[in-house]
Amino acid sequence: MRIDSTGPTDNDPPWKAWFHTHGPRLLLFARQQTRSRADAEDVVQEAVLKLWKRGASHSPPEPGAAFVAVRRAAIDLARRNTRRAAREEATFERDQPPTAWFENTIENTERRVAIESALRTLPMSQREVIILKIWGELTFSEIGTTLSIPQFTAASRYRYALTRLKDALAPILT
Repeated sequence: MRIDSTGPTDNDPPWKAWFHTHGPRLLLFARQQTRSRADAEDVVQEAVLKLWKRGASHSPPEPGAAFVAVRRAAIDLARRNTRRAAREEATFERDQPPTAWFENTIENTERRVAIESALRTLPMSQREVIILKIWGELTFSEIGTTLSIPQFTAASRYRYALTRLKDALAPILT
């Protein structure tokens, strides 16, 4: 998204003047809701294009409507990214044969299989926190930095994962 630094003139079409005035504000708002500047620019472009196509091509919309459109475009982008990541993960896991995650000893085989099975049932977000905390021996702060999430989110994912593992492994722990 490129905005002229010269400013709007009286001869500019209404949309150009509107965008010159509101574009930076929309970009700032989009930047707060996306992971990168490039995503924010895409979101603003998508939102403005939708507004233009929706009938505002004759006159620019109110700024409030533009902010709503940017927010919706950011939500849509996040949903698309989440769905794509889930599809890619499912495809990868389906195509890979299960491999042992722990050392295989005869006396621990049953327990190992149960733990691996329980770990595989966890959502990826919880699984990666468990692995980083227990086997990676990282702090929640380090996990947060590694996964680009707040440390408190890492801690809550860890607690949720432990609860799910405890429930899944209850039969073999007793």
